[in-house]
Formats: sequence, C-alpha cells, structure tokens
Amino acid sequence: MQRWPSLKQLHYLVALDEHKNFNRAAKACHVSQSTLSTGIQNLEEMLNLQLVERDHKSFIMTPIGIEMVERARNLLSDARDMMELGQNQGGVMQGIIRLGCIPTIAPFLLSRLVKACSQSYPELELLLREDTTANLLKQLEQGELDLLILALPIDVGGFHCKKVGSDPFKMVMRKEMAATLHTPFDYKELPDQSIFLLEREHCLTDHAVSACQLREKDKINPFAATSLHTLVEMVGAGLGTTFLPQMAIDAGILNNTELVAVQPPGEQASREIGLVWRPSTTRVQTFYKLAELISPLICKRD
Repeated sequence: MQRWPSLKQLHYLVALDEHKNFNRAAKACHVSQSTLSTGIQNLEEMLNLQLVERDHKSFIMTPIGIEMVERARNLLSDARDMMELGQNQGGVMQGIIRLGCIPTIAPFLLSRLVKACSQSYPELELLLREDTTANLLKQLEQGELDLLILALPIDVGGFHCKKVGSDPFKMVMRKEMAATLHTPFDYKELPDQSIFLLEREHCLTDHAVSACQLREKDKINPFAATSLHTLVEMVGAGLGTTFLPQMAIDAGILNNTELVAVQPPGEQASREIGLVWRPSTTRVQTFYKLAELISPLICKRD
C-alpha cells in the first residue's frame, strides 16, 4: 500500500522553515523537539529525499526541501479549507474567522466591528491580528488568516478582493498654521520639510501622497513615524502638518489637541477600504455578510 505523508509531518516541516530553529518550531507545534525532528526524518525517509541539511549547531533547507515547504503550505491551507467546509455546514455566520487588519485601520474600526458582529451574529467569533500589509498578505497565503481588512489600492496577487467603503484624507495642523493658508491651499505655501508621514512599510503613506497629489518632495520631513498617534504628537508640538484618515478623526484622535483638519489638495483625496481572501476559501458568503456589516461602520460620520 502506498504510504502518504501526514498533515502533522507537513506541519512540522513548515514550522521549521518559518521559525528557523528546531526548538522554537517544536514549541509552536506544541510538541517536544525530538518529536518534531523525528517527524521530519520520517518524512524524508518516506519521500527518499533530504529536505533538511543538518549539523550539530544549525541547519539549512535543501533546494528540494524549499520546494516541499511551499507544497506543504498549499496542502495545509487546502486541508484547513476542507475542515471549514465541514464545520460551517450548520450556518454561514457561525464558527471562527481569523481576521487581520492594518494598524492605520484597526484601532479605529475593530472594536466597533466586534461589537456589531456579536450583536448581529453571536455565533461567529472574530480572532483579530494587527500587522502591516505585507505581513498580513503572507499570513493569508500561508493559511494563518482567513480574511484581511486592507487599504486599497494594493497588489493582492491572486487573492479575491471586495471594496467596502471609502475613507477620506484630511490634512491636520495647528490652528495658527491653518490661518495662514488659502482655501483651497497649495503645498507651495507650506515650509520645506513640514509634512510628516508614516514609515514606508505603512501603505497609508503612499496612498496619502498619491491621493492628495503631493508632488513637492522637498515638503516632506525625513522623520518617519511608526503610528498615527506619533504623527499627531509631532504636529501638536508645532513641527508641521500631516495626513490623517477620516476614520481616525471620527474615532477622536484629535480630541484634547489644538489641531484642526482641513481639506487637502486633490479631487478624490481618499483611500478605499477592502476585504481580501483566498480564492480557495469556502466562506465567501460569510465574508460578504461581514462586508455588509463593515461598510456602514466606515461610512458613518459622527
């Protein structure tokens, strides 16, 4: 009889590749290091291939091992989708959804989404993770997440995407600076290096620069913030101005400050918010129902 690799063995192999360490991989799989090592050795014997090149201190994946890791990830993802199909036969809005969201959306949306979801769909549980766009897309590809809330436009590759709302940008500055500008104003009126932005790993920076038609690069300060709250602190100290999404302003990020929000240049100064998922998922109906729940939360203006 033909012997087949087990999902557990494939899981061990993928974990080893991700954690780059036998001990950490074993802890992630909730097994002993010897169990994980033996499982991978048995897999190698079954395939008659060397997947891992070991010495007494370290290891590297062989070229065929690297290819096997990618195939194992795909098989594990398909297995998760198959389990979901069986587990969710009782209802579309039941079970668990592992939801990822970027930092420029998560603090201003997720708490309201969880509350709305618990009220409308009490049998659906959202497990939340906040991370950058690149990391979330990787986790979605590897089957670690089911659904993402991202800012668009971005390249989602082969994933499916549905827009759920538009989030306008505002330019935030101290009242004294705003009083010196024309309406509408031109970026040329601003001092050099007076516009503060997030680090490049945050897609909001590129979206804001593009949507708000900022072409004067000399106006951008070389300092790069790690969060929107840091940008507010910098601008509040009178150091310049920045772009903020409307949902952050609605959530009260400017409360107890001396800052005002003005309309930036650009006819459509906004970003789109969308849901992203794997094409192989069995939960498309669930995601569309969540999209209906999320859309008014984005568009609502208090």
